[in-house]
Amino acid sequence: MRIEQLEYVAAVTEHGSLRRAAEQLHVSQPALSEAIAKLERELRVTLLDRRRSGARISEAGRDLLPHMVAVLEAVDRLRDASGDRLSVGRNVRVGTVNAGTAMLLLPAIEAFQSERPGASVDVRNLQQDEIQVGLAEGTLDLGLVNLLDGDDVPPDLVGLELRRGRPVVVLPAGHRLAFQDEIAAADLREERFVGMRAGYVMHRFAHRLFGADLPRAWHSTDGAEMGKMMVAEGLGVTVLPDYSVVGDPLERSGLLVVRPIAEDATVVRMTLQQRRGQRTTEAVRAFIETLRRSASEESRHAVPR
Repeated sequence: MRIEQLEYVAAVTEHGSLRRAAEQLHVSQPALSEAIAKLERELRVTLLDRRRSGARISEAGRDLLPHMVAVLEAVDRLRDASGDRLSVGRNVRVGTVNAGTAMLLLPAIEAFQSERPGASVDVRNLQQDEIQVGLAEGTLDLGLVNLLDGDDVPPDLVGLELRRGRPVVVLPAGHRLAFQDEIAAADLREERFVGMRAGYVMHRFAHRLFGADLPRAWHSTDGAEMGKMMVAEGLGVTVLPDYSVVGDPLERSGLLVVRPIAEDATVVRMTLQQRRGQRTTEAVRAFIETLRRSASEESRHAVPR
């Protein structure tokens, strides 16, 4: 019995097919299949149900899987304790809608890099549904996703709330609406609007806010970071979660102004999501804890608006 055989079974269980598992592990599908077959012969049990639609773990395999996962986690801890650079430097793949990039994700990566010089983080800016598909298929380890009131985490994923806030109006400095204490949707309809593209939570929120009566002119962009830069350049106004703007370098420098939305009580949450029941490496677990700390510190330092 070899450690990689256990890793192969766990990968097929996670990705749902021999082909996808082989791609993720960078081994040939025949080699992966033969290694698992040898393990089955050694254990005298069928671990996988092989079908045309893909491979699934068998009932006997499900009974043995917790023991395999325990062995793999112990190996991860041993490698980490011994200073194994391969284990410590294992890539952490993060999908993000980038609403929390400047104040949440970047400080977390900086702290993670400081604590683990051999580690690396692969950040992918994606839409919410792309992130959740990547988590389900195993191409991402973690996802940062915004949720509105009534949104649920898909049943095959688990979510951890990192930040909670409110949608706010984001204006360029000196804008005429910046002198109001709060801003109504009717005021925004008269402005050139910078909206998130379909697939982002704030796209849904903007359509909920305006209904059928949309602003007279509408730019579209992918993600909060570009939206903030467009507003700072005077190309329009937008609505974003307060935690994606307050404390941002553009806001701190006075280029952006944030104001509440009149008569709106919507809550928006930044959640950290991952696949339910997935085997997480020690590096991924450490990065989750770093994100927790980053979110906690950001909350304490946030300036109320």
